[in-house]
Amino acid sequence: MNKPAPDWHAAASALRIDGRAFVGGERVAAESGETFAKSSPIDGRRLADIARGQTADIDAAVASGRAAFTDARWAGKAPAARKKILQRFAEKILGAKDELALLESLDMGKPVQYSLAVDVASTARTISWYAEAVDKIYDEIAPTPASALALITREPMGVVGAVVPWNYPMIMAAWKLGPALAAGNSVVLKPSEKSPLTALRLAELAVEAGLPEGVFNVVPGFGHEAGEALALHMDVDAIGFTGSTRVGRKMLEYAGRSNLKRVYNELGGKSAFVVFDDFEDIARAAKTVAGSMFFNQGESCNAPSRVFVHEKVAEEFLAVVSAEAPKYAPGDPLSGHAEMGALVDETQMRTVLGYIDAGHGDGAQLVTGGKRSRSETGGFYVEPTVFAGVNNRMKIAREEIFGPVMSVIRFKTEAEAIAMANDSSYGLQASVWSHNINRAHRVARALRAGTVHVNQYDEDDITVPFGGYKQSGNGRDKSLHAFDKYTELKTTWLRIDAA
Repeated sequence: MNKPAPDWHAAASALRIDGRAFVGGERVAAESGETFAKSSPIDGRRLADIARGQTADIDAAVASGRAAFTDARWAGKAPAARKKILQRFAEKILGAKDELALLESLDMGKPVQYSLAVDVASTARTISWYAEAVDKIYDEIAPTPASALALITREPMGVVGAVVPWNYPMIMAAWKLGPALAAGNSVVLKPSEKSPLTALRLAELAVEAGLPEGVFNVVPGFGHEAGEALALHMDVDAIGFTGSTRVGRKMLEYAGRSNLKRVYNELGGKSAFVVFDDFEDIARAAKTVAGSMFFNQGESCNAPSRVFVHEKVAEEFLAVVSAEAPKYAPGDPLSGHAEMGALVDETQMRTVLGYIDAGHGDGAQLVTGGKRSRSETGGFYVEPTVFAGVNNRMKIAREEIFGPVMSVIRFKTEAEAIAMANDSSYGLQASVWSHNINRAHRVARALRAGTVHVNQYDEDDITVPFGGYKQSGNGRDKSLHAFDKYTELKTTWLRIDAA
């Protein structure tokens, strides 16, 4: 018998949210006693007063993490023991799936059915996958003369600072937490002040699952206060940051000003979606880019916002995209069937509308959308928007918008498409659409991006690395490669005396 769909509105009305930080295994107020108000972008409802973490709070969280690391209450556990606790953590996440999905949607505006099916599911999967990896990563023995034994071992770094964005709060947290915790580190997580709620709840669930106190701490607050204090802290060994390229530069600066901690940045994107005229199903390509571009309100670093289409098929492509876009018109995120929700706050909405104005001003042709919607709700919604007649020098084609705005650019030759796609300061993702296998491989190799999709977009799994070239960042989240970010390699030489 099918379980009836939750009444999300009723659940939201009944929700009581604790906005305090999580340090040393318990909820705590900010040292200053200060809070900031968190309202929902869905309708402006006040959600909670959130602890305003600052330097003193970061100090307390880092001290808690360091104490836990020093006495080896987590790092000293056998890999199989850490594995079991992380598996229980994943189970706890799934057990609280409705609550977490609701918090995510209320906090940052996405449709609740996607919070449930994508964000919660992916978060649990990430933690579970790294749990399984704990006891399957082996150290090495180097080839040496008979007089020596050289061991190469992988050790946890110590205290990891994780700073995550507001667009996928749970998933981005899990991408840091999974490998960092599996390796035996302590973590201090600073969620975005725009969407801190699920991070705080995840910390409680982790302790319920058996994670020792002090190993996972969460300090909400503003970037220039809590985030900066974490990045400058002399007792933090590494920073895993996901966010804007502008702040990523600051993270590198903070590392240089402090203890030269490792900084791993996953930054912005302006991903190219390249459609050749030899692709046999233009409608599928157009429907795919619409679904990917407008998912999560376009608030995705890997959104395919630059769409390069061969001039022979451009009109056909635009006709399908323009018909698809209205299907993603914003709706009530708590209805259970909205395809697109609210942008995260009024500032982001104004930013997106400003880019739409820039598109008009630069001479781009508005195909569909381009306006605010659902203003009567008190929320922050923007129509799915498509521009044609765009060239690669326009502002909307150069800068990351982080909203539901697509630019369609025509090209004539393969070389021109590659050159325009690579003419960007970003290099996060790209996509090639061609049924010519030689062209598909040739173009995929030529594109300067961390992930290149061929004849699809957004197919993904925890087993593959995620990250970018150029100003899209360094290091990789996901997969076994993520362990490289949160571990140290130690070489131990042993002399073996002759008999």
